[in-house]
Amino acid sequence: MTVSAHLDLVSAFREDGFVFAGTLLTADEAEAYREIYDRFLAGEIESGDKRSDLGSHAPRADGVQAGVENITQIMWPSALHPPILDLPLHGRGLALARALIGDDAMLDFDMLIHKAPHTAVPTPWHQDAAYWIDLPDTRAVSIWVALDDAGPDNGCMWYVKGSHTRPLRPHRPTSDGKNIECDCSEDEPGATPVPVRAGQGVAHSGSTLHYSRGNTSDRLRRAYILNYRPAAMIRLEREQGADHGLNVNERKVRNTGADQAAD
Repeated sequence: MTVSAHLDLVSAFREDGFVFAGTLLTADEAEAYREIYDRFLAGEIESGDKRSDLGSHAPRADGVQAGVENITQIMWPSALHPPILDLPLHGRGLALARALIGDDAMLDFDMLIHKAPHTAVPTPWHQDAAYWIDLPDTRAVSIWVALDDAGPDNGCMWYVKGSHTRPLRPHRPTSDGKNIECDCSEDEPGATPVPVRAGQGVAHSGSTLHYSRGNTSDRLRRAYILNYRPAAMIRLEREQGADHGLNVNERKVRNTGADQAAD
């Protein structure tokens, strides 16, 4: 990457709260991740209580295979299957995170989020920081990597430009109490879809409003997400028992964030 391209990436991230990160995996590398991903989905790699349904508040779509979640989430795939760390994404993600938020960035957690064909359940609008405990240093970046081509019809990410510069919105539990959501829509000023090809990524701030539509297509939508924050803040989280589902998978509003916005 040229110096100019690097500066453009950082500038866009700071201004908009998200940035298209380009290609992070070759076609062969993406296929290697898909093979492991499918072993998780099939239960060949056991995920126990790290597996849940981000769309459990919505009724199942007609015709979807029994046993398929509306939106499958598996926390900490790298802890459940350490050989995944021998593949290139974590190293490339760390380099990108350090470019965007600082050289003290380290991996906080990773996860898989999958939308099967025709499940048709949107991921609710939210800001990641609403899930997290309050911290004195709010720098954080999530890197969302597509393992399948992703467009609006099968669940590419949408972001609201500049939302990271304003206080967190009030969040509430979803109707089943298992996830969280906030008020927003695709009509929100600055709401932007970011279609990506398999192997490409998008990075967003912890306080950037985002969501994705349900998968209404015939195509899969598998995504690998890596989250980074300063090493000192990770230590502080762990001291307070916050490990993003490493031991207990529980999602609720933890941070009302009246004063929280990006640095």
